[in-house]
Amino acid sequence: MPIPISSTPSLNKEVFAQIRPDFLDFAKKPEIMDWMVGIRRKIHENPELGYEEFETSKLIRAELDLMGIPYKYPVAVTGVVGYIGTGKPPFVALRADMDALAMEELVEWEHKSKVPGKMHACGHDAHVAMLLGAAKMLQEHRNDLQGTIVLIFQPAEEGGGGAKQMLDAGALDNVDAIFALHVSNKLPIGVVSSRPGPILAATSSFEAVINGKGGHAALPQHTVDPILAASNVIVSLQHLVSREADPLDSQVVSIGKFQGGGAFNVIPDSVTIGGTFRTFSKESFVQLKQRIEEVITKQASVQRCNAKVIFYENSSYPVCFNNKELHEHFRKVAGEMLGVQNVVEAVANMGGEDFAFFSEVIPGLFFFLGMKNETQGPVQSSGHSPYYMVNEDVFPYGAALHALLATTYLSENPPKHTSPPEGSFHDEL
Repeated sequence: MPIPISSTPSLNKEVFAQIRPDFLDFAKKPEIMDWMVGIRRKIHENPELGYEEFETSKLIRAELDLMGIPYKYPVAVTGVVGYIGTGKPPFVALRADMDALAMEELVEWEHKSKVPGKMHACGHDAHVAMLLGAAKMLQEHRNDLQGTIVLIFQPAEEGGGGAKQMLDAGALDNVDAIFALHVSNKLPIGVVSSRPGPILAATSSFEAVINGKGGHAALPQHTVDPILAASNVIVSLQHLVSREADPLDSQVVSIGKFQGGGAFNVIPDSVTIGGTFRTFSKESFVQLKQRIEEVITKQASVQRCNAKVIFYENSSYPVCFNNKELHEHFRKVAGEMLGVQNVVEAVANMGGEDFAFFSEVIPGLFFFLGMKNETQGPVQSSGHSPYYMVNEDVFPYGAALHALLATTYLSENPPKHTSPPEGSFHDEL
């Protein structure tokens, strides 16, 4: 179980005095809550995969237009970047991912996915709704902001590296810090968790084609069996973690794909295997990648086969690293809003998140937002499931935390220069 953080000093009361609105109470108003729920359900009914989020993006832009929030579009194909505040430094960003997953929804409810083979099974529809909710609150108090809040609506988190594409397109130019949340069925509603340092692993995937010589299974001496070679490869890959990695340096190599042959009495010409590997350090990642290729090619050659290994760079994410100062800011702000007992230390896990591209270049903070409510019956604990469900009661908490994290960051980080040189930054508004 997560460990409660024992001591959370209060934020400077003068800072909170500058943040007049009570964001959580505002977000809980029925009209705001119903509006966020309506947005989420529209997106849920019409899920779109990475870089195909055209209707989702259109809905987001329509809502920003109604609120009078300026934005840039397109950014990285379907991404949207909105701006609230002075248009001047400091700049702080809030991010929500938009894409769905390629799976059939099996939850029977009024707003079930209308697109065969596509589903929002990781809560990204909820993330968009909550960031728009935060935008509505922030826009109402835009004249009180002491800087600029950047709204990042990002495509293609699920394996498409959308964050990297947005970086390359300049979405975080001038931005000093960035925050993001992810809903979690493992934490009760009203509880949040994070940790300083690594919170999610560096990840990548690979595929290998092992070629031999096929033939009749009754005459194996006339074949070069790629199934036997692939089997030895898979066993040897597991030794990379158990025999070569430091036990205190978490690493994972998992094979999830094995395709070869189509008949019980025929040895095929080739076998294809595929898998993922994950680490918590860049050095371990590079070393593990090199050894995976060596083991596959050399073990295949032991069995008289040859192998070709392909690493999918588009699905490679660095370590998701939380900045220590931003984590301290997060636990202070969340503690004030939710109570110290409801801010807990997250346990790092081997999942991956392309938010890591953002936190690799500027200070970032990624946290989990609890939405578990046992009184509403069992909730699927794992994302990427066809039975995945979102507890919509969590929306006010996510929207309010977004808004409060950003506004207090601006209040605590005034511009370093009151009169910056001409041309040192551009007015985003």
